[in-house]
Amino acid sequence: MIATPDRTPLPRTFFDRPVLDVAQDLLGRLLVRTTPDGPITLRLTEVEAYDGPNDPGSHAYRGPTARNGVMFGPPGHVYVYFTYGMWHCMNLVCGPDGTASAVLLRAGEIVEGAESARKRRLSARNDKELAKGPARLATALDVDRALDGTDACATGDTPLRILAGTPVPADQVRNGPRTGVSGDGGVHPWRYWVADDPTVSPYRAHVPRRRRS
Repeated sequence: MIATPDRTPLPRTFFDRPVLDVAQDLLGRLLVRTTPDGPITLRLTEVEAYDGPNDPGSHAYRGPTARNGVMFGPPGHVYVYFTYGMWHCMNLVCGPDGTASAVLLRAGEIVEGAESARKRRLSARNDKELAKGPARLATALDVDRALDGTDACATGDTPLRILAGTPVPADQVRNGPRTGVSGDGGVHPWRYWVADDPTVSPYRAHVPRRRRS
């Protein structure tokens, strides 16, 4: 018999921990996004940890900016950034206020509200691809910069929250290099995913972009 996922909201203390602990512990948790079309619930299956000033791969490595300011705030808030001029990606801030560490939400399984997600992800060949990758995840959940700074631990009406769900057993968690991260930051095996889960995105090493002649 499959246990019913726990729908208790995660408290701020869950996020107020070292980023590597939070990242692994997020697998199997539920992200509930409230949209005008109704709620969409996603079970997290893949994440990446970014350790702020200690991590050359992090947006916060060189200090606070207008773009990454949320990362330097209290844990449990949402950091959304825009990349390649077309995609949004969503992170959850963790660690004590000012630590600037965060977990990138890379992939998940849509367990509720798939019809609404399909309207935003018309190119998905099946439901396993709806949130298979960070940009696809954000698109499926209607996430953009307007959600940057959202408190995922707030009570009452909130556009996004994280529920306890069903944590993944340690023997089913895998880790390896982060996707597309180069240089000194590329050596860290801080990408975590659920073993053999079909919604996990494929690993891609960093490929330098060629300059136009």
